Amino acid sequence: MTSLLGIHTLSKSFGSLLLFEKLSFTIREGERIGLIGPNGSGKSTLLKILSGHESQDSGQITKRQNLRIAYAEQDPVFPSMTVLELLEKHGIDSCPQERETLARILLSKAQFPDTEANASLLSGGWKKRLSIVKALMGKPDLILLDEPTNHLDLEGIVWLEKFLAKERISYLIVSHDRYFLENVCTKIIEINKCYPEGLFSCDGTFSEYIEKKEDFLEAQKKLERTLRASAKEEIDWMRRSPKARTTKSVSRMQRAYDLLDELHNVTRRNKTTEVSIDFSASERETRKLLVAKNLAKSFGDKSLFKGLDLTLSPGSRVGIMGKNGTGKTTLLKVLAGQIPQDMGTRKYADDLKLVYFDQHREQMPSHLTLKEALCPAGDNVNFRGQDMHVNGWAKRFLFSPDRLSMPIGRLSGGERARILIAKLMLEPADILFLDEPTNDLDIPTLEVMEESLKSFPGALVLISHDRCLVDRVCTEILGLGQEVPQIYADCYQWEEAQTPVVKAEKAPKVEQQEKPRPKKLSYKEQKELDGMEGAIEAQEKRIKEIEEQLQTSQTVELYQKLASAQAALEELYARWEILTLST
Repeated sequence: MTSLLGIHTLSKSFGSLLLFEKLSFTIREGERIGLIGPNGSGKSTLLKILSGHESQDSGQITKRQNLRIAYAEQDPVFPSMTVLELLEKHGIDSCPQERETLARILLSKAQFPDTEANASLLSGGWKKRLSIVKALMGKPDLILLDEPTNHLDLEGIVWLEKFLAKERISYLIVSHDRYFLENVCTKIIEINKCYPEGLFSCDGTFSEYIEKKEDFLEAQKKLERTLRASAKEEIDWMRRSPKARTTKSVSRMQRAYDLLDELHNVTRRNKTTEVSIDFSASERETRKLLVAKNLAKSFGDKSLFKGLDLTLSPGSRVGIMGKNGTGKTTLLKVLAGQIPQDMGTRKYADDLKLVYFDQHREQMPSHLTLKEALCPAGDNVNFRGQDMHVNGWAKRFLFSPDRLSMPIGRLSGGERARILIAKLMLEPADILFLDEPTNDLDIPTLEVMEESLKSFPGALVLISHDRCLVDRVCTEILGLGQEVPQIYADCYQWEEAQTPVVKAEKAPKVEQQEKPRPKKLSYKEQKELDGMEGAIEAQEKRIKEIEEQLQTSQTVELYQKLASAQAALEELYARWEILTLST
């Protein structure tokens, strides 16, 4: 494969904080790379360096001649103009008509409902989509994506996975979403000081990377044991009598010192630390912590949910799923007693202790120092009845004491998230209400959090678009977006239920007017069912033909035809399911 970009011994620091040192790797044409690493390892900074938004301290970057690189930042901000105007402004075609055509094609691919929408007023999820589309307006050879799934709902993440699969483009993605990395990447690069060269590169899927990483780290531990045994022999040799030392080989002495240096480096790399997450529980024995009956909430004329019944007991772990705008955060706040419901009742156990995690980090002003955020008063925190000095408390969350005077506004998103987790751990809780607690957390911290949440003896209500976390932690899924919320076993079951549910919602009046369906299909319905397989095959063939036409001619009309054909296919599947369930 042709080399697009070469990174040679790249180093970067912020003040005394070393992000990475002497990184070297190559990005080749056709590669789809996931870039991962601990919080603070410099992943976002590396993307900014490669895109030209920041400079490195040392090292070189070599690029293929006329290479076009696009960068989609983590938190995009757009001026007040329509999305179509914004895209046309960032196109590279000299002809205005060609820029408009490409913009409309990309907006169609991104499923934008309104090309005249004000870019500055879009929700976080639609700004993410627009940021990716804007990057593609430059017809890049390589696109750099920084946390592209942040702010996207599950529907948006699935869209992005399919979108990236269809686009013939090389990319480097920073993400902590493990399912997403598994589905979109063919190579994983981890930046981590535990590796000899400061990084570990693995061709293959994310799950293959996990296996190879474990093998490498185990081999490195075996190397440490071997070096330690050899070093002991050399030290014993050097400690022999003065008479023996007079005949020592100078070259052997040098080899012994080299061996000790290598042992020191391997031991340092093998010494890994992780965040210590352990939520405090009040240890109450009440079996019913919260009982909600017939809850309903609306905003204006829009009903978010109604008829919701939910009982939380110690050990309950409920995940809330739904598209953006279906009321997930609103429901969480209603359950936590932060806002009132329109209908229904909430009954709490006596002296119930509730802890709420805010996805927008509103609880932490950026001017606070790290010390003030971790320990608001004095130099000690009280954790489970025992005083702990702020230095030790900071180390539990991988903050060195020399950073305590740093304003938290200068910390990475993952580091700020760790501070909020530290605050949560100081508050004994019967119920944890967590709204997107995993945004910006690195994968090792996510895994530690999973284990902590699974062992938390109280109840948990969680909003997260991290499907891996939800599946591993939650015992049931509460799905929003329907008239009455439904319970599902896992994320996959919830995803599978969405297509027929959406189609049913498109024509509620027709369904209400229909007479109760007889147990046996009518002649007309049976005939429709008999021909359904052929109709589905014909529609799939039509979609394939349109996709083949798009290989040679990408026009707005073709993309509109493709969208209509795909919608028609979904309607056929929904109708087929209704008919088969009635037989």
